[in-house]
Formats: sequence, structure tokens, C-alpha cells
Amino acid sequence: MSQVYLGEFLEGAGTILLHPLFFVSFILCLVMGNARIKRERNDFHTRVQDMFLELRFLLPAGILLGLILSLVTISSGLAVPLAAIVIIAVLSLLAAITLKVRLLSPAYTVGITFFLLMLLVDKTPNLPFFRQAFNSINEAVYPSVAILAGLLLIIEGLLIQRNGYKATSPKLIPSKRGSIVGAHESKRLWMVPLFLFIPGGVMESPFSWWPVFHLGETEFTPILVPFLIGFFQQIQGLLPKEAVRINGRRVTALGVVITLLSIAGYWYPLLAIAGAAAAILGREMLHMYQSHSEKKKPFYFSRRSNGLMILGIIPKSPAEKMGLSAGEIISKVNGIKIENEQQLYEALQRNGAHCKLEVLDNNSEIRFVQRALYEGEHHELGILFVQEQKKRKAV
Repeated sequence: MSQVYLGEFLEGAGTILLHPLFFVSFILCLVMGNARIKRERNDFHTRVQDMFLELRFLLPAGILLGLILSLVTISSGLAVPLAAIVIIAVLSLLAAITLKVRLLSPAYTVGITFFLLMLLVDKTPNLPFFRQAFNSINEAVYPSVAILAGLLLIIEGLLIQRNGYKATSPKLIPSKRGSIVGAHESKRLWMVPLFLFIPGGVMESPFSWWPVFHLGETEFTPILVPFLIGFFQQIQGLLPKEAVRINGRRVTALGVVITLLSIAGYWYPLLAIAGAAAAILGREMLHMYQSHSEKKKPFYFSRRSNGLMILGIIPKSPAEKMGLSAGEIISKVNGIKIENEQQLYEALQRNGAHCKLEVLDNNSEIRFVQRALYEGEHHELGILFVQEQKKRKAV
């Protein structure tokens, strides 16, 4: 029996290759990468990360967390109607078209699906596949959709904390006074493959070869569904790692609250409705609060009187090999105090074969880094700075 179930789950995993979001996610990552590079070139006359950065973040972490969550859904027997999977896919595709990846939060895609199911329960589309899918809706499945929203919100929060701060993209923005200051942008797309039970064996008719098994008197079809989770945050008042992790912890906490509320919905149906509504409103409020609080903070990446603050580091550059990072302040170059890029360049010219920097790190402690320079390298240390009133290329 266990071998039969295992075989059916392996066959069910094949559904991910039939899902349009699986292919759309790759295209969306490439579009995001191209847009990011255009912005970086406009700001610094060079790209920071290559075009495939977003693709590298798409799968690895999402697969691991998706596997863990699949074990939870399978062991708990969480069943979600096929109609919900269809609506979530449609909403995700619409959000992807806008290129506003934050709309791909499960709070919106799954939360809105919950309420659309309530509206469509007696309104079945007159199409063979959709008629079969929507005929499976009944009030008993509502809490499961709300629970799914909560669980995926927890996953979103964990992904933000673990991956959202990595390789953020530096950018130049105008301050309220009209000067140019620095900021960082985190824009991520994660795919989370998740095994779900579809009740009623509704896949059997359109796909007669698809596995269907029974638990008691109820038929279930196991399928692997790719969920897209998007995230966007602009950081200007803190270091990227600190700001993004704070946001991620808040999203995780919201997901826990939604999940507990929705589980209680099996006994008190109104709590499932409250959970779905809280997911949508709570996620939007977190976004608005984060944006508002960020704007109230003084700009972190701005000109300093004690040296040049590093806005970004180009990967594989001499600066990265020296261990420099965003937020650190270069106060001296080859023993000469500097306050702007021109002074840094002139100090580098004093010793064309060697570079010694005095750096104030992110813990406000002074450290010294040095490195031999090769011909032409002093032009390309790979450090991005902020200069007032003008945009400058990398030094």
C-alpha cells in the first residue's frame, strides 16, 4: 500500500510541469533582472549583479521550505478544492503581468481566493474543466484555504529573513531637499512547490490517467502546485540586512496569527473569514507601515563628514576581495584623509602598486585593509558611492 501511495505522489509531482506559473516565473525573473540592470546602469554606468541574479534566488530556498510545508499538509490531511488552485493561478498571473512582485504575497493571492470562492460557490462557469472544478466547492473547505494563506505567509516571512537581504541592489534617489542620496532595493521572486490534496477526485475526468486514492469513503488527488511568492522593499534608513529581517519577522508573526485563527475556523466558521480578511489587510498594513517608517528615518547612505560611505560593492571586484561592504566608511587612503571621490582617486595615484584603506566598519570600529594593485585596477576598485547633485560611476 505504501508503494502505491508513493507512486501516486510521484505521479502527482508531474503537475508542476503542467502549471503555467512554473514557466512564467522564469520569464518574470529575467524581466526583473533586465529592469534592474537598466536602472543600475543609469545610476552608476555599470551593472552590479548579472541578469540571472533573480533566477538564482527563485528555487533553492523555496524548494526546501516547500518540502517541509508539504510534510505538514500531507500529515494533517489539508485538502484544498481545485477551484482554489485555479483562482490562485489566475490571480498570480495577473499580479505577474503588473511586475509589482509584492502583489504575489500569498496574503493577496490566497486571501482574495478565499472570498472569491464564497462568491462563486453557486455560480459555476459553463466550461467542462471549470464546471468540474467549481462543483467541488463546499463550505467545509473554506478554513483549509485560509489555513493555506497563513502557512504560506509563514513561508514568505522565513524567505524574507533568510534571502531577502542578500545581494540587494543599490540605487540613487532624490531626498526631500533635492540632493542625491543612496538606498537599497530588495526585489525577490520565490517558487514554493507544495503538495496538496484535491478532494473529490475531480482530476480524474479531464486527466483519466491521474492518480486518485481513497481515505475512508473520500477520494483525493495529490498534486504538486507551484506557488509564487513575491517581495519588494526599499531600504534607505537602515542597513539592508537589519531592515529586511525586521520586515520578515513581522510577516512570519502575521502568518502564525492567521494560521491559528483559520484552524479555529473549523469549529467557528467566522474565524476562518476573519483569518482570510486579516491576511489581506494585515499584509497591506505591514507594507504601508514599513514604507512610512522608512521615510521618517534619516537617510543612512548619505554624505558623511568623516569620509566616503560605501553604497555598494561590485561582485568579484578588488573591493569585495578586500572584504569591504555597504555602510562602511573609508576615512583614509594610503594614509591620506579623504572626503570625496576625487580625493580618493588622487590618494590612490600616490601609490599605484598598493592600496591601504582605513575603514570605519558597521560596528563603528576602525579597521585597516590593504591589497596590491595591478595596472589599471585603481580605476576599477568596484566601490559605489553617493555624491550630491550628480550621479557617478563606480570607482
